[in-house]
Amino acid sequence: MLIPYFDRPDLLRYTVASVLAQDDPAWRLTVVDDGPGTDGVADFLTALADPRVRYLHNPVNLGINRNFQRCLDLATEDVLVITGADDLLLPGYVGCVRAAYAGCGPDVAVVQLGVQVIDAAGRLREGLADRAKRLVFAPRLDGPRELGGETLATSLLRGNWLYFPALAWRRTAAQAVGFRDDLHVVQDLALVLDLVRAGHRLRVEPAVCFSYRRHDTSVSAWRAADGSRFAEERAFFRAEAGRLTTLGWTRAARAARRHVASRMNALSLLPAALAGRRGAAVRTLARHALRP
Repeated sequence: MLIPYFDRPDLLRYTVASVLAQDDPAWRLTVVDDGPGTDGVADFLTALADPRVRYLHNPVNLGINRNFQRCLDLATEDVLVITGADDLLLPGYVGCVRAAYAGCGPDVAVVQLGVQVIDAAGRLREGLADRAKRLVFAPRLDGPRELGGETLATSLLRGNWLYFPALAWRRTAAQAVGFRDDLHVVQDLALVLDLVRAGHRLRVEPAVCFSYRRHDTSVSAWRAADGSRFAEERAFFRAEAGRLTTLGWTRAARAARRHVASRMNALSLLPAALAGRRGAAVRTLARHALRP
């Protein structure tokens, strides 16, 4: 288990505590600090005196995507998780991951565990985006299910219903593909799609064992608010449509061109940008929302 960290030591402490509280002790934790390294995190982790926990500090700031890739490169166990420095693992998370991989074939490279959404204070709070993920875009499940090929690609490109910090990756498959260098927001979706194109599958486990934290200071939140997230997403979906057309996955290519959920997200942020008279954000959000 790896945590790419930059700031908010208060939230990181809760994340680490949730790892230490796992029912299944078969885990190792590495925190990779991409910040200045002066906020006491190193001392906090050292004081735990747990041989399963280690702290690494990047001598120079790598940025989000390159720190994700460093975490991926550092992984040595068969299954890895790159979780958020503000999220929480419920006590059964590690056990659920191990059971999921024990019950699937070698072509499964990613497992999505059930997720609940919390706010900055740790209270359960499901917003519009998460309700849309659950009710509109995610597959209906009455038990574990494995998905792959064009069907999975089409589903994710309509609306990405995955929660990246809760995903458990088969190390060899993920390291063979890696994160794309040019992405900083949708690198998680890109990695899943690259694995799917390579013939790998995704297993979905409905049991809720992870708390995903949404708050206004997260990178994804402020990049959505200023519109920069959607500039990247627009270019990403255009490129994906071309790749999928070449592959002959016409339904998936159509879903990439339409990117319905991404446009809905941009539209939901447009009123606040208008009210705040943020001209550049308004133009980016409106273009993304209204022009597929």
